[in-house]
Amino acid sequence: MDGFAAGLWQAWKLVFTFDPDLYEIVFLSLRVTMSAVIIASLIGLPLGAWLVIKRFRARRFTIALLNALMGLPPVVVGLAVYMLLSRSGPLGVLGLLFTPTAMIIAQVIIITPLIASIAHQTMRDLWAEYHDLLLSMNASRAQRIAAILWDGRRALLTAMLAGFGRGIGEVGAIMIVGGNIDHVTRVLTTAIALETGKGNFAFAMGLGLILIALSLSVNLAIHWISRTERASVW
Repeated sequence: MDGFAAGLWQAWKLVFTFDPDLYEIVFLSLRVTMSAVIIASLIGLPLGAWLVIKRFRARRFTIALLNALMGLPPVVVGLAVYMLLSRSGPLGVLGLLFTPTAMIIAQVIIITPLIASIAHQTMRDLWAEYHDLLLSMNASRAQRIAAILWDGRRALLTAMLAGFGRGIGEVGAIMIVGGNIDHVTRVLTTAIALETGKGNFAFAMGLGLILIALSLSVNLAIHWISRTERASVW
C-alpha cells in the first residue's frame, strides 16, 4: 500500500508541477501511437471490408492468417524491423533506426492485423444486411467498401481503440527499434521499464498510473466525440 501511495504521489507531482521531461515523453507516446493507429486504420479497415466483399480461393486461409497475426509477438516484430532498418539491412540507407519513425513502423505492423480482423468481424453483419441493396444498385466494389465502412463507422471505432490500446502499452518492439534514447525515442512504456530496472519503483508506478490515465482519457474522448452511447440510445 505504501508503494501504491508513493506512486500516486509521484504521478500527482509529475503532472501538476508540469515536469517538462514527463510531458515530452507523453507527447511522444501519443505521437507515435496515434500515427501508427491512423496508418494501420487506413490499411486495416479497407482490408477488413475487402475480405467481407471479395470472394476468392484463399479467402478463408487469408482470414485465418489475419486472425493469427493478431497474436504476433511484438519482440519478433521489433527484431524484424531492426534487421530491415539496420546499416546492413535493405533499408539501412534511410537512417530510420532509433527514431520515432522506426517505432511507428513497428507499431503499424503490430496493430494492422488487429484492426483488420476486428473490422472484418464487425462488417460481416453489415454486408449481409446491405448485400442485396448494393448489388441491385450496381455499386462497384470500391463503392460497396465505402458504404459499409461509412455505415459501420461507430462500430469500427472499437477496432481503432483496440489498436490504440495495444500500441500505447507496447514496449518490446519499440524498445528494440527505438533504443529508449532520452529526449529522442523514450516513451512512457520504455521509461517505466527503465525506472523499474533501476529499482525506482515509486517513480515507475507513477508513470504507469499516468499511462493508464492517458489511455482512459483518449478512449473517453473518442467515445464522447463520436456520441457512441447517445447514438445507441436514440
